[in-house]
Amino acid sequence: MLAGTKQNLWKELITEATSEELFWMNGYLSGLLSASSATAPGTLPLSPAPALPKITIAYGTETGNAKGLATRLSTLAKKKGFLTKLLSLEQYKTEELTKDGVLIIVISTQGDGEPPLAAQKFYDHVHKLDQGLIKALSYAVLALGDSSYPLFCQAGEDIDRQLKKAGANRLISVQKCDIDYEAIATQWFENTLEIIGQDKGRNNPVLTAGKSQQTSHKKQYRGIVSQIINLNDKESQKETYHIEIAAEGLSYQPGDSLGLIPENQDKPVQDILSLLCISAEENILYKNETVNLYHLLKSRLNISYLPERIVKKYAEIIRQNIPATKIGLLDLLKIYPVKDKEQFEEVISILDPITPRLYSISSAPGSHDNEIHITVSRNNYLVNEEKRFGLCSGYLSLFEKGEEISFYIHPNNQFRLPDPDKDIIMIGPGTGIAPFRSFLSEREANGSTGLNWLFFGDQHFVSDFLYQTEIQTWHETGVLQHINVAFSRDQSEKIYVQHKVWEQGARFFNWLENGAYLYICGSKDPMSKDVENMILKTIQFYGNKTEEEADAYLDEMSNTGRYVKDVY
Repeated sequence: MLAGTKQNLWKELITEATSEELFWMNGYLSGLLSASSATAPGTLPLSPAPALPKITIAYGTETGNAKGLATRLSTLAKKKGFLTKLLSLEQYKTEELTKDGVLIIVISTQGDGEPPLAAQKFYDHVHKLDQGLIKALSYAVLALGDSSYPLFCQAGEDIDRQLKKAGANRLISVQKCDIDYEAIATQWFENTLEIIGQDKGRNNPVLTAGKSQQTSHKKQYRGIVSQIINLNDKESQKETYHIEIAAEGLSYQPGDSLGLIPENQDKPVQDILSLLCISAEENILYKNETVNLYHLLKSRLNISYLPERIVKKYAEIIRQNIPATKIGLLDLLKIYPVKDKEQFEEVISILDPITPRLYSISSAPGSHDNEIHITVSRNNYLVNEEKRFGLCSGYLSLFEKGEEISFYIHPNNQFRLPDPDKDIIMIGPGTGIAPFRSFLSEREANGSTGLNWLFFGDQHFVSDFLYQTEIQTWHETGVLQHINVAFSRDQSEKIYVQHKVWEQGARFFNWLENGAYLYICGSKDPMSKDVENMILKTIQFYGNKTEEEADAYLDEMSNTGRYVKDVY
């Protein structure tokens, strides 16, 4: 036990130390005691055990999953005595790559194998690094994705490959994680920390371990469409379908999404076969199996909008220059035709499978037993004056009561209800209302005491007020304390949900100050950006803060899980 002057010095040291310094002291003393235990009693080793190296954990995220996971891993590392710095790849200074250090990257994959927008600058930078430039850096990559997509975890794999190519020391093989990533990501990180503790893993045999990958086994449900209703009035410019599906053994939480794989519409499939003078009964060899060509084009392959990389492969097959673009297979065949059936079969071999579409669940397990509901806006657009519909929204809109449908549950652990006594603010225009219908249904069923405030918007009050009767009932019965609506086309000047936030600014900021959780759901661009800018303006004005302080305020809410978005 310390006494006198030593005790005073010790108290002064730990009182003034930062959290990172305390973690370092813990690791240092643990090493010191471990080394001294091997020496003669009463003696100390000639030199103390080296401190554990500092780790930088940088994340690239679109939905918040990578950030949430990186935060939890940072906490785990600190508990084990590592000095840890956590930041986004957007904030990471790329010149740090040339310095001695340990970098852990947690990154998701978006779109057609692309990095999140906030990580694009870092992604581009590592692709320009000269060979052998970053030999002092040790690194590891944890990649998040969805194995249902053809370029599963591609952004993480790309960064891992480029860092290795530039000379960095790969601590451990890149870990590819599917949608249920928590357990495997944590185990991989603990293995990585063990390697880092062994002189940063240099020349460590663990480095030669094979690439590990989580295999996804998404539970598939088969249900019956029990209800399908167009929520918009006949005067509306929109079609928004409320679809109810009855299925046994459902397991989901408010905030989750329903995933399904749509089929292509019959007309473009028939048009492709007619253009090529091929019978719908024709069979071809596809991936070592004989399959019906019509079934292949209708149910298994993406023919709607081919990504640029597929168009590039198509150009190589037919040996023509085709501008980089996204285009449907039918239009591509019309403009740049194949020369014969054999060349078309070669085109078939490069097509991606149809990828799943995700829809926020609008029902709640506490109030909709053995049912699951989704809210789907039917997307339409013109191509050469011809009206066309989005693949999945068009597919779903044609279902009738009694038809069977297959789907799975896509969990969203970042978009969850807080404790029942916590207040929530929900901002969800258009189909962004879906998860908030789930939230309110669940809170009503569970008798939650937290207050609820909803912002909803669309084009017209009369024709586009989705779930109007339910929302009004929740307000009348006290489930929903406040409801603010914005209908952009009902007056000469367009009014959106962000304008309603500003109108309610004083109350809005007061709710945040009292600990309310804030949710946004709906279109990413421009809605979510416009709403967030207005929230920052509100915090700045009613909180008497600078622009930087308002940014920090919202960042802190995000870091503690009180500000979350589900945007698309």
